[in-house]
This record gives sequence, structure tokens and C-alpha cells, in this order.
Amino acid sequence: MRGIVIFNSDFLLALSLKMYFCPMNPSPLAQHDRIILGIDPGTNVLGYGLLAVSGKQTHMLAMGVIDLRKVSDVYLKLGRIYERVMGVIDAFHPDELAIEAPFFGKNVQSMLKLGRAQGVVIAAAIARQIPIHEYAPMQIKQAIVGNGAASKEQVASIMQRTFKISDERMLPYLDATDALAAAYCHFVNTTQHGVKGLLPTQQKAKRSSTNGRSASWDDFVKLNAHRIRS
Repeated sequence: MRGIVIFNSDFLLALSLKMYFCPMNPSPLAQHDRIILGIDPGTNVLGYGLLAVSGKQTHMLAMGVIDLRKVSDVYLKLGRIYERVMGVIDAFHPDELAIEAPFFGKNVQSMLKLGRAQGVVIAAAIARQIPIHEYAPMQIKQAIVGNGAASKEQVASIMQRTFKISDERMLPYLDATDALAAAYCHFVNTTQHGVKGLLPTQQKAKRSSTNGRSASWDDFVKLNAHRIRS
């Protein structure tokens, strides 16, 4: 086990990551078994959250967003995502990545953009030999709230209560709490006994399909193979 290293806001700013983030408190866990990095991919705002895990205990190390709304070039955005996610990885040295899978909606172009962002994050994790775990949005919501159709606000509220985050420290971006939820979902799914109020390890959310639309990226690709160019 490794001792927890706490990074303050000055350290993160020194990394020139140019992110919005939640300030961190000293961890009550003297030692930890692993660190989980959660990512909510996006090409405009990408959320991230980090959890330290010791047995059945968790502590939030940090959460924040990478704001790319002022970057107009799509390829420059992808480069920034890779650079800044690598910065987070090198700062916190996570042992695992839990990433939210893009959710298939009506807008095919938006879906493909999310897929690109997810791919860049995965590439950064691969470059640092970090195991990758993907969770559908419904699965994360089911694990955290107990309802696969829960709102982002509901997820954020539970994350705030779980990690005792004050209103002053909460970010105005729900992408950050979504990323933290992805990390926590992975913690629950890899812990032998579920945490009170959450689903047990083996229970997974059902993937639904309504109006001919799939709820997962894999199903989307299968249904739209003719629309994707290599």
C-alpha cells in the first residue's frame, strides 16, 4: 500500500492544467490500496474525479473539469484532453480508470465526438498502463441512486452527501460529480460487499432500447456501421 499524497490548489495550478477543481482536504486514510480515476468524457467540458480506496472506505482526493469551450478546433481539443488527462494521471498516479461510456442519442455527430474524447482518455490511460473499466450511464446511475433514469442533479446530491462536500466547494459543473460517480460505481462493483444504499457488486443496470435507439456505444456502432467511416 502507498501513503496518500495530498496536492493543493497551488500544485495543480503549477501543472498549468487550467482546470476548474474542487479544493481537497487532508485524507483521513493513512494508507490506501488504490486510487480510482473517474472520467465523464466530453469535447466541451470533461469531468474528472479521484477516489482513494482503503478496504471498504473511500475518500475523495479531487474532482474538477477540463473546460474546452473556448477551443474551436476539434483536433486541438483532443490534444488538450490528452495533455491534461495525462497531467492528472502523472499528478495522482491512479491505479484504475473508470470511464463513462457515451450514451446514444439522436445526434450522431455528437455521439461520434464523445467517442473521440473517450478514445483519447483511454489512450492516455494505456500510455501509463492503467487498467480501464467502462460503465454505461444507466449502470452508474443505478449503482449510485438506485434508478438508471436518475438526473445528474440527483447523482450530484448523493456524491455531495457521501463525501461531505460543502456547498462552497461544489463546482457548478455536473460533469465533475458524474466523473466522481463513475469512480464510485467502480469502487462498488469491485468491492465484495456493496455499500449501504448502493447495489451489490454483481448487479448491473439493464440496458434499455426505446424507439429503436440503443443505450450503449457498442450497440450504437452495430446499428450504425454504415454511417461510420474509417
